[in-house]
Amino acid sequence: MHPLTSLRRQKRVSQLELGLRAGVSQRHLSCIETGRARPSRGTLLALLDALDAPLAERNDALLAAGLAPAYSQHGLDAPQLGPARDALQQLLHAPGSPPALVLDAEWNLVMANASVQRLLDLLGLPMPPSPANLLDWLLGEGGLRSCLLNEAEVCGEVLHRARREALQVPALAARLQRLQGALPRWPGPCAEAPLLLTRLQSRVGELRLFSMFSSFGAPLDVTLASLRIEHLFAADEATARALAE
Repeated sequence: MHPLTSLRRQKRVSQLELGLRAGVSQRHLSCIETGRARPSRGTLLALLDALDAPLAERNDALLAAGLAPAYSQHGLDAPQLGPARDALQQLLHAPGSPPALVLDAEWNLVMANASVQRLLDLLGLPMPPSPANLLDWLLGEGGLRSCLLNEAEVCGEVLHRARREALQVPALAARLQRLQGALPRWPGPCAEAPLLLTRLQSRVGELRLFSMFSSFGAPLDVTLASLRIEHLFAADEATARALAE
């Protein structure tokens, strides 16, 4: 299957609709997808942009068409990503920062701040050995899941989000496939409250947290596009005091 066809079907977009978005006739698009026509670099990029395809998928589609990839993929420790790395450090380690984790597209733990260690100390849990994956750590036995007071709500929402993201990240889909055989059938969260709280049993009582995510606004590197920061904010005064002490 042509990579463009796979991406279009994932997005549930018809050939006609995609052609209208990108300014390409449906007939020409059909010829591209069946291999009867070879798109120019500009046409293929326009189609991929119209699908809002992830940068890694755009590179794969370009390579499949015999064209050079459009986006770099540096390691996070590369000199080219120095300013972005510094920005991550600043967000993580600013005075008074709440617990914060940097995750990649597969939910691998890339960075964490000292407040995460403080939270784990309160929970009586060790920091997982590197390389760590948040899905394994949260959904597996003996990790964060063991401290959850609202396991069904939190794990159900996490699993729902991961399944949605896995449509565009094959490695994440493979990880979920390995995990799901041993997981309960959790319902999704109810919509009675404005925010889903993560309720955790700690050595100082119940902790109540909610999440916010940060990401780079216009990344042009595959690695940077995959990263997001999850900030864990206290939902009540008791939790804020416990994390601050």
